[in-house]
Amino acid sequence: MTSSNEEIDRVIARHDGRPGALLSMLEELQQAHPDKYLPVETLDYLAERTDLPRARIFSVATFYALFNLKPQGEHTVCICRGTACHTRGSRDLLERTKLQLGLKEEDEEGSADKLSVTTADRQFTVRTVACFGQCALAPVVEVDHAILGHVSERTLDREINTLKRGGRA
Repeated sequence: MTSSNEEIDRVIARHDGRPGALLSMLEELQQAHPDKYLPVETLDYLAERTDLPRARIFSVATFYALFNLKPQGEHTVCICRGTACHTRGSRDLLERTKLQLGLKEEDEEGSADKLSVTTADRQFTVRTVACFGQCALAPVVEVDHAILGHVSERTLDREINTLKRGGRA
């Protein structure tokens, strides 16, 4: 479902006046979108209906890594690029994953430290985050919202191949 104005109004009504309402509204609207993102039109309408400054809504939507402003793949592979993960091979995990999914440099938006790229068939989005805060488990990868620790290239290959075959990670 795309976020119609009526749906946005229902989301606002459910959360209006509650602590953290903006975060909750953005999260619910993103989850409801079939491409798991927040279209600019949705953010504009939310600003209009809540009387929140457009800049505030956009600053929240761009500050938190969980929000997406571009369409996402059906599956998400998020690789930590924090110091502990980096020293334990997260860059190799990232490069291997891009190779496995057929992603090219020209497809990429951002750098290795802040990357978001979606495969042409929209099956996978590969992202990086600065840190998951799970340094004892380094390297850490999140696959479809499940945190995996001590990830090897072989483990990540297996997870991705399972998803490609229609299984769950």
